[in-house]
Amino acid sequence: MTNPADLKFGLDTFGDMTLDDSGKPLTAGAVLRDVVAQAVAADEVGIDHFNIGEHHRDDFAVTAPDTVLAGIATVTKNITLGTGVTVLSSEDPIRVYQRFATLDALSNGRAEITAGRGSFTESCPLFGYNLGDYSALFEEKLEMLVKLWEEKPMTWQGNFTPTLNNQEVYPKTERGRMGLRVGVGGSPESVVRAARLNIPLALAIIGGDPARFYPYSVLYKEQLEIHGNSMLPISIHSPGHIAETDEQALEELWPHYQEGFGRIGRERGWGPMTKDHFLNEAYNGSVYCGSPQTVAKKIVHALTSVGATRFDLKYSNGPMPHSKLMKSIELYGTKVIPLVREMMA
Repeated sequence: MTNPADLKFGLDTFGDMTLDDSGKPLTAGAVLRDVVAQAVAADEVGIDHFNIGEHHRDDFAVTAPDTVLAGIATVTKNITLGTGVTVLSSEDPIRVYQRFATLDALSNGRAEITAGRGSFTESCPLFGYNLGDYSALFEEKLEMLVKLWEEKPMTWQGNFTPTLNNQEVYPKTERGRMGLRVGVGGSPESVVRAARLNIPLALAIIGGDPARFYPYSVLYKEQLEIHGNSMLPISIHSPGHIAETDEQALEELWPHYQEGFGRIGRERGWGPMTKDHFLNEAYNGSVYCGSPQTVAKKIVHALTSVGATRFDLKYSNGPMPHSKLMKSIELYGTKVIPLVREMMA
């Protein structure tokens, strides 16, 4: 049985371009300043992690999450500051290490990288990478980042990365190693790779019953054992919204969920986003929308059915106004998390 004291809770945002309370679109600058305020609120209510995604599209404001996190580091005290995710395929692993080691220093040891492929591919052509190399780029750069993470003199040779010969990379962190996870969307090969590299696993579960991811948890633990690695934590990332009642939460989230996921669906040739689909996910799937009691029960089901010890709520979904996001953060920290701990005691 999981000890409630071992559970961790986070918040994820992609910095979605939002509306003000009158329905007027905000500028990217205003959205970024709001993200900082949201992180401060999360810190004040005792949430463990705050993660910012990286995108290069007009519906998201954050293209440089480490820069935003550095700003947040100066106005928060306890919350761990991470990415969700760093799109490693189009990044330089050495610079990723250096930027986050710098963030770790600024935040007094609160930096965490979540490396992943990301849910979009626009960064590859933007930075001059061939989409045909998409998988190979990620695999090689993740291997390099893990070596850099060890903070030892490094000898390295790859196809897409610099050749190093007993090279030191600076700055070193004060604790000798910063946080690192790998984000996985549902590929068994990615789960096996995370176990082989001895990295904590972050499962992105954005639809369906989270229990369907239990086989990945089993596979991960089996592979950790095969490679002689000790057991590592598994975390879940899923979207949602919290309000005082179920009815209010559903009413507030639906139009913004429809806007955000509907656009993605149109781009990818999916069917139209319907309210029936949304409600089915809210009632039975992986949209954590409702009152604190409802959302807490769903999180307990997710953690226990998957075998995870950390839950990260993607609280920003489409252009929902900042004021509603702030209320959701408050209820998550002050109501939902204590309820989950109580239910799992």
